[in-house]
Amino acid sequence: FGSSFPLCSESVRRPLSAMQNAGMQNEAGTMDAVKEYYSKTLKTSKDLQTNACCTSASPPDHIITAMLKIHDEVLSKYYGCGLCLPEDIEGLSILDLGCGAGRDVYIASQLVGPKGRVVGVDMTKEQLDVANAHKGWHADKFGYSNVDFKLGYIERLDELGLEAESFDVIVSNCVINLSPDKESVLKQAYRLLKPGGELYFSDVYADRRVPQSLREDAVLWGECISGALYWNDFQNLAKTCGFKDPRLMKDSVITVENRKLESKLGCIKFFSATYRLWKLDGLESHCEDYGQAVIYKGTCPISPDKFELDGHHSIEKGKVFPVCGNTWRMLYDTRFKKHFEFIGNFDTHYGIDAGCGTEIPYSSAKEAGVRGGCC
Repeated sequence: FGSSFPLCSESVRRPLSAMQNAGMQNEAGTMDAVKEYYSKTLKTSKDLQTNACCTSASPPDHIITAMLKIHDEVLSKYYGCGLCLPEDIEGLSILDLGCGAGRDVYIASQLVGPKGRVVGVDMTKEQLDVANAHKGWHADKFGYSNVDFKLGYIERLDELGLEAESFDVIVSNCVINLSPDKESVLKQAYRLLKPGGELYFSDVYADRRVPQSLREDAVLWGECISGALYWNDFQNLAKTCGFKDPRLMKDSVITVENRKLESKLGCIKFFSATYRLWKLDGLESHCEDYGQAVIYKGTCPISPDKFELDGHHSIEKGKVFPVCGNTWRMLYDTRFKKHFEFIGNFDTHYGIDAGCGTEIPYSSAKEAGVRGGCC
């Protein structure tokens, strides 16, 4: 995209010392260190020391079109590891956790349209100052105003006056790994989602638990590395918080690309992954087979030929597509119902769905040489 779309910097890696001596031994210290890093140390995306907070994939055409209408200063302060906006969100209420200077908020603003709304939350005043400074500019550009920004912590959303079950979709872009209390983040998100809503977010994960010595490294934490959850701990935590069947959308290997920092990490492998977590009653812990199927009508505007529910469910238009009970509910009990025909019910159970295993879920792990186990 050229300089107008700074998705990742591969050029100057500046020596950063602002966080080296910050207190990282407790929750408050971690929050203060992160706030310092993103308000004082990082001025633009060029200041990042690794490629963890970078997006390498090209956005789809409708996102590129939306980005063309976003202010350059907002774009220059983007620190994300993925694209976190699901399909079919016109007219919906969206919450962005860790919105920073507001890039994804202003993209979502265009996609939900004048009948929708988007709220961004961030703990860094300097970032929100940029987002708020350009609210009027974007309202003039879009022809309407439907965004709001709140200063606060994503672990304490209950302090921000946000009504329970008031959001259709919650998004987050490479932020939850920075939180010292990820369980509170997920529980707060679950509380704010409407029934049938989803948490759709990109973040960083590890192939094993990150040692405490690395977790106390302020630069590695601020660069979205050492705060990463072990992927299986994340899945179990999500289920504990009410999201019974986490669905992986896409993933990629994080190569860090900083020799000094890489030398500290040893053999630990890190991945950028996008998940969708549904707030749905009736979801089971595993994929159970009830003999059900769906037929995609081809009516989702940006996916006329094929609907991607997640990385394992690519549903072609007009084809009878067998699904497990959980997938059925993710389509039938959500905003996607209007796009499908449904075959079968829950009257007869045929056992666990084939392929529901426990290996590391990331396809990119194969190229990184990571092995998983199964029971």
